[in-house]
Amino acid sequence: MRITFVALGSEQLAVSLLANMAKRAGHEVNLAYNVALFHDRFNLEIPWLNKFFDDTEETFEQIIAQRPDVLVFSSLTATYQWMLEMARRTKEVYPDVKIIFGGVHPSAVSDRVIVRPQVDYVVVGEGEVCFIPLLEAIENKDYFTPIPNTKFKNPKGDIVAGKQLSFYQALETLPPFTKEIWDPYIFIPYRYLTMATRGCPYRCTFCFNNFFAELPDDKKSKGKYVRSRSIDHMLDELKYAKKRYEKLKWIDFEDDIFTVNKKWLKEFLVRYKEEIGVPFQCLTHPRYMDEEIAQWLVDAGCRWIQMGIQTMDEGFKVKNLRRNERSDQVEYSLKVMLDAGLNVKVDHMFGLPGEAIEAQEIARILYANHCPKRIQTFWTCFLPGTELLQQGIDEGIVTPEEAERLNEGEDFYFFRNPENIKNPEIVEKYKAYEVLFRLYPLLPKFIRVRFKIQHVMWIPNPIKGMINFSADLFNGIISYNPDFFAYAKYYLFHITYFILRKMGMKKKWHAVYPKDTTPYDLTQKEYIPAVEFEEN
Repeated sequence: MRITFVALGSEQLAVSLLANMAKRAGHEVNLAYNVALFHDRFNLEIPWLNKFFDDTEETFEQIIAQRPDVLVFSSLTATYQWMLEMARRTKEVYPDVKIIFGGVHPSAVSDRVIVRPQVDYVVVGEGEVCFIPLLEAIENKDYFTPIPNTKFKNPKGDIVAGKQLSFYQALETLPPFTKEIWDPYIFIPYRYLTMATRGCPYRCTFCFNNFFAELPDDKKSKGKYVRSRSIDHMLDELKYAKKRYEKLKWIDFEDDIFTVNKKWLKEFLVRYKEEIGVPFQCLTHPRYMDEEIAQWLVDAGCRWIQMGIQTMDEGFKVKNLRRNERSDQVEYSLKVMLDAGLNVKVDHMFGLPGEAIEAQEIARILYANHCPKRIQTFWTCFLPGTELLQQGIDEGIVTPEEAERLNEGEDFYFFRNPENIKNPEIVEKYKAYEVLFRLYPLLPKFIRVRFKIQHVMWIPNPIKGMINFSADLFNGIISYNPDFFAYAKYYLFHITYFILRKMGMKKKWHAVYPKDTTPYDLTQKEYIPAVEFEEN
């Protein structure tokens, strides 16, 4: 069968894995990709520029040209509505196409997704345990036998739900993430995404792990949620990546907590330094960081590391967020990483329901004395399926009507929208602290400790926004942040490609390496598939 995956704005590792599995099962695999310039649902939102660069129609043309038998979407809440529209339009052209929705959002609200007329199958939870059986059922026209981790509609209109299986344990038996389908769109060598482990030991109320870890039907034998690939399996993937991408610059481990297994980490990092030797970045947690780990990471080539702090109100953190690290553990972990020479990025949240504004001042003092290389500020998102959303409803922060919009993916950046602000005075203080946190990494300590909220409260909000953007931009350049440069290169290439296409250029245009990718043809309308997969 012809399988088309549809993605938006960035590489998705779930797609990279399932595409490889489908190819190995003998199916023809393609990707329809939406570049999503200036509307990537995460970093950069400039509506008037997005309107000019919007490539939704081109994405739809790709889908139609590939003539899929099966269309697959891995959806976040922020991308759900866009993907539903792509599915609806495809059904109008190809009524017999089978459409599969998986990912975090469908897993959270599967009963809502499966009743959509354009959706035939919903994958709930981990997809690799059901994806190939699902494709076999479609190929054999078996519309009645339940499939694990799957809900679907049979010809009678009844919904058939399979059992939610325990979490997949033997990660080393899975094929590696395939990158070939992304090569025409994303500069893989500048930021090679991968994962060594799955799962998180915590159930933070704002995170998808809050509900995802509880999906299996058998709660007593659901298996370990935190699982590691074997060291050999992980290194084999990276050796192949080095061979394929001769100029591999960065490896980005997307594990929820890369440092969660200290024994595994020590052995892996020793071999990584000897056998791979490419600079990398990863994520950690205050309770999984110490002087030894920090030094091991530096010695192995880790240059950037990210840690979620979110709030410095210890009591609120434990009671409302289900995060039980102490404030002194946060300060210690931050200090040992900085002392070891790591470039530290921290995540900090604004708008957490019930958090006292005084928590921002505690965080300011921490950052002034132990300043990360970048303080990434995020406004609270109430994700469907999470305890945080229910807290918001219970406390009157989120109305039932607003919850409905969130569950349907019609609203996402909740606190960014003026109509959703419940306490404008508090929000103004948040915005002032956001300016401080964006500027602190650029300032020497003797200025940071004296630079406080009263020094920026008077600045108009549009100017605050300009300061935040400019500070982030300047910081990304002078610190040589790999995320920043990969992001900038992505935008530069696709804007250039867009302009050349509008000019009617007839030359071939390559996204990465001519020897590895099928080139764009700027004049023809028929879609050219990416590349053939290479079997290991």
